[in-house]
Amino acid sequence: MLWTTFAHAVNLMGSELQLHGFLTQGVVTTSDNNFLGQSNKKASTDFREIGVNASLRPTSDLQLSVGLLSHKAGGTDNGNVRLDYGLADWTISSSEQGRSGIRLGRVKNSYGLYNKTRDVAFTRPSILLPQSIYFERSRNLTLAGDGAEFYLDRNYEAGNLFVTFALGKPQIGNEAGKVALVGLLPNGRLEPKIAQISQAMYEGDGGKYRLGYTVLRFDTRYNPGVRDVLQAGRLRSMVQIFSAQYNAENWSLTSEYALRPISIKNFGPNAPDSTTHGQSYYIQGSYRLAPKWEALLRYDVMYTDSEDRDGKAFAAATRRPGFTRFSKDWTTGVRFDLTPEFMLRAEYHRVDGTAYLPVQDNPDPRALERRWDMFMLLGSFRF
Repeated sequence: MLWTTFAHAVNLMGSELQLHGFLTQGVVTTSDNNFLGQSNKKASTDFREIGVNASLRPTSDLQLSVGLLSHKAGGTDNGNVRLDYGLADWTISSSEQGRSGIRLGRVKNSYGLYNKTRDVAFTRPSILLPQSIYFERSRNLTLAGDGAEFYLDRNYEAGNLFVTFALGKPQIGNEAGKVALVGLLPNGRLEPKIAQISQAMYEGDGGKYRLGYTVLRFDTRYNPGVRDVLQAGRLRSMVQIFSAQYNAENWSLTSEYALRPISIKNFGPNAPDSTTHGQSYYIQGSYRLAPKWEALLRYDVMYTDSEDRDGKAFAAATRRPGFTRFSKDWTTGVRFDLTPEFMLRAEYHRVDGTAYLPVQDNPDPRALERRWDMFMLLGSFRF
């Protein structure tokens, strides 16, 4: 009840201060393997999201926004409170034809369709976003950057165009980011350069359909630690995402396709120079059964290397299971909005492959099972 009270606007120094937040708790159980905690044949509650955000508009062309987040996700995130975003949004020009401006600070990346609001369960299409595009194990790599984002919005008779270009330092210096890129054993640190991310999104017929293109370029150096298994190396990538969505009155159809080439160089004999061409896509349909009920069906595919889709070459070279190089996930789920502030969800996954599983929860690849099932429950409250 106190949280609901805080959700109202507060007049501060002649400006309206908006306060909002959310609390999400999930439960995960799997037939084999571990995801979002120790979920193998038992229930894991190590999936929790708590956020508080505020916005203030001192002038008509300046908005200040900040968000604090606690995100618990098995061994990949410990739930410590951190700055999710904090920025100043200055509108340089505004008219009936559109607007342009710049955002400075820690800015959420315009990455695909869902990244900007991925932490708010009410805005996600499912409990778990498609892992072929929005990795949970390495979410900080694409979540936000410390820098600047330039934006340009234009309104046309045929639709609306939204363009962004951002330069920022990615949040990959933490342990989860390092493990996602170089594994558990290396004890050095990553030193990322300024990343570039740009997106063009077109909306037609009042948002009935959306078409988008995203490009992310990042470049990071690795500084080895004492007795490290890796040498000082460099990792580079350019991720491209093609997005499409159609929204009818009672149903929506969404698909995204990504190309993820990653090159590594100078890491030494334990990680020879190489370039892998990752490939991902999903097709997702949702249907509003009733005003408070919604059903979901999705097929989600990820290949770590499109030139070795079944992982046979990888298995021959490393003696590790080839199915750790791909994932094919059939998902079905249902959403029930008990009230506008409280939502419940249930979701079932039938998965072939383990490519998106976090190594922190599954340190021994030999203990993994290729085919596995996952059942998820989630409750979320917002104010």
